[in-house]
This record gives sequence, structure tokens and C-alpha cells, in this order.
Amino acid sequence: MKSSLNSFNEHQYYITPSEIIEFLYCKRFIYFMKCLGIQQYEEKRYKVQKGRNIHEKREKENRDYLRKRLNVIDKDIDVSLVSNKYKIRGKVDEVLTLVDGTMAPLDYKFAVYDDIIYSTYYTQIVMYGLMIEEVYDKLVSKGYVVYCRDGYTVKEVDITDNEKENMKKTISDYTKVIEGYFPKATRYKARCIDCCYKNICIK
Repeated sequence: MKSSLNSFNEHQYYITPSEIIEFLYCKRFIYFMKCLGIQQYEEKRYKVQKGRNIHEKREKENRDYLRKRLNVIDKDIDVSLVSNKYKIRGKVDEVLTLVDGTMAPLDYKFAVYDDIIYSTYYTQIVMYGLMIEEVYDKLVSKGYVVYCRDGYTVKEVDITDNEKENMKKTISDYTKVIEGYFPKATRYKARCIDCCYKNICIK
């Protein structure tokens, strides 16, 4: 596997998928927390939902059926990814090499599939895709989410060029905010009700 940390600069700030998820929920949330340094004193809204033993369990079980089902010819497990181009980083459960020469991220979720792939999951997959393309120099056009509480249901996620461009713009917008730009508040006012910054946020 090509190391994703060869040129990692520990003194630079790298954005994580969880931070982008919070940013998409409300840009001002990130402004108060990252730009002004006003920390939240509550449990984070978004968590990567995984049981503590998921990784151990999946290694003990026979996972070869995934290779056949998804046309996988190789995979790397628990991969730390870094994009120096976009200044993003993250750790994906698996990086798959597919029979057509493309690659794909695969992420396990301790959840039940309920007929929708949530935007939080999709955000992670697209960011992993951008990092994999840079690290491995291979095309990424899809990713996979595995729902561990639903009989290991596997759902394919398309990663289009348009979605990649949208993510690049979001990353750019995030960078502007942590550099001092004061963004507009979320238009979904229900999100403000239990926000820990509601008393200092100028509407």
C-alpha cells in the first residue's frame, strides 16, 4: 500500500469528515468553535456510529463474500488517509481495489439500513474518495457503506465528478471560515433551538 503519510505535516491543520459534517449542519458552529475558540460543552451531534468491537468482529468472520459480491481483487484495512492538496485527513475502514482498476472506500456503520443513505455517511464517503484518488493515484467513482446491525447490508454510493467538485467547494468554504470569515446562519432555524452557541449567535 502506498503510504498516505509520507508528506504529512503535523504542524498544519487538516480537516476531518466529522468537522465537515458539523460545518454542513451550521457554518457558524464551526466559526465559534474553530475560529473564536469557544468550545462546546455538550456531546457532539454527530458521531461515527460504530460498536467498539466491529473491527474485531469483522476480522473474525468470513468476509470473503464481499470480494466476490463487489468484484474486489484487493483491499487495505484501517487506512489513515491524508490529502495535502485539500488539507483533509481521515481513517477509512477499507480501501478496495476493484476488478476494473478503480478503487473505492468502504465504511462500516453500527446502524440499520432504513431505505436511505444519510448525508453524513455520504459526506464521509466522498471525502475518502478524494483522499484515495490523491494517495493511490487511482480513479474513485463509487464507495460502499456496510450496515452492521442489519445483517451486514451493503449499499453502493456513487461518487460523481459533480459531487467531488461540491465537496472541494465545501472544503474551501470551511477554510475561509476558520481563517476568520463570519458565515451566514443556517436557514433551518429548528437547528438553533438546542445549539450551545445560540445566546451569542447574531441572527
